[in-house]
Amino acid sequence: MAFSDNLQYLRTRRGQTQEQLAEVLEVSRQSVSKWESAQSYPEMDTILRICDLYQVDLDTLMRGSVEDSLVEDTTRYDKFMNRFARRMAFAIGGIIAGVGLCGLLEAKGVDEYRTSATLLLIIAVCVVVMVVSCLQNDNFRKTYPVISDFYTQEQRQAFRQKFVWFIAGGVGAILFDVALLMLFFSRFPEEEPFESYAISIFLLIVAGAVTAFVYAGIQEEKYKIDEYNRDNNPTPEVKKRKGLINTICGTLMVTTAALYVGLGLALDLWRTAWWVFAVAGILCAVVYIVLDPYRNEN
Repeated sequence: MAFSDNLQYLRTRRGQTQEQLAEVLEVSRQSVSKWESAQSYPEMDTILRICDLYQVDLDTLMRGSVEDSLVEDTTRYDKFMNRFARRMAFAIGGIIAGVGLCGLLEAKGVDEYRTSATLLLIIAVCVVVMVVSCLQNDNFRKTYPVISDFYTQEQRQAFRQKFVWFIAGGVGAILFDVALLMLFFSRFPEEEPFESYAISIFLLIVAGAVTAFVYAGIQEEKYKIDEYNRDNNPTPEVKKRKGLINTICGTLMVTTAALYVGLGLALDLWRTAWWVFAVAGILCAVVYIVLDPYRNEN
């Protein structure tokens, strides 16, 4: 398809008349008519505005087929985001699960050095997975800063049904976990090795719930193509604000990891100091809410 065909398809798909499009672009209706009949082309600034208006990349608009790009995932965005969601969810949940697993090892009589080494290895693997996944996500966004929205309404509705189950299932698992912990200590004394078994099982279930929360959250963001395009093409002010958020949260998470390792090595708080990650996550959320560059728009 040529530019003229693509423009006419986009305008018709949006339900706009030539007059309405001309008003948005601040040109005459005759200009739009000439573009769609291939008698002339708009200036580059206007072409870029058309890309932003219809959320289509420049190459597809000028030389590709917009119609095909809207029904096909030409950048394999969906596959990439599914993989990113799985890696991040299991890496974050894996840290909590690692603490629970080491508690079971300790209850089984494994010496402290082996238990600590196992936990550090699990944390190292999970952190590496998160760092690599984030770098790959950043590279993908730079490679494909604009993506056409190829998701159908039926696909979005189907995910919303799954999303409810992910969140409800995670909350239910945590409530069940608390009830199970109370029943356990009503039958067994709060002493070793029973206490280690109970806390370890509690953390393993929490890890599963956190994994579900993270996966569902990233999957929900996956369908917000308009926000993806907006975030990848920020204004200088938004870019500065997002950089500040990333710097603060990155520093906070590195400090938290160092604090956890320090408490574990110095005071042997490997099993109980995991809460510092939860606090860090809450603080990062507060930072994002306070410094959200799109807060006024929302």
